[in-house]
Amino acid sequence: QVQLVESGGGLVQPGGSLRLSCTASRSIFSGNVMGWYRQAPGKERDFVASIVRTIYANYAESVKGRFTISRDNAKNTVYLQMNSLKPEDTAVYYCYANTGNGSRSWGQGTQVTVSS
Repeated sequence: QVQLVESGGGLVQPGGSLRLSCTASRSIFSGNVMGWYRQAPGKERDFVASIVRTIYANYAESVKGRFTISRDNAKNTVYLQMNSLKPEDTAVYYCYANTGNGSRSWGQGTQVTVSS
């Protein structure tokens, strides 16, 4: 079982930036997907971004051009740089890692609030 710990959430004004981090308790094979989902109050958990190895990234349409996912395999960490934040980006952000054999581990979530 892999433990994932997120950090970096908080309160930011519209147009601001935040960087989320998610560190795994052990090494994740670089060929396994890591990424982020988010869940706003009263809504389903939605895909945000994913990355395989360090260069193959995929994004939800709503965040393309504003968010950047990256990965440091030496630190077992995936990042989500969020720029030009909007109030509709307010949600709990969850990182995940596919750990092989069809298994997926989730972090506990970190709150991001975009408000003036």
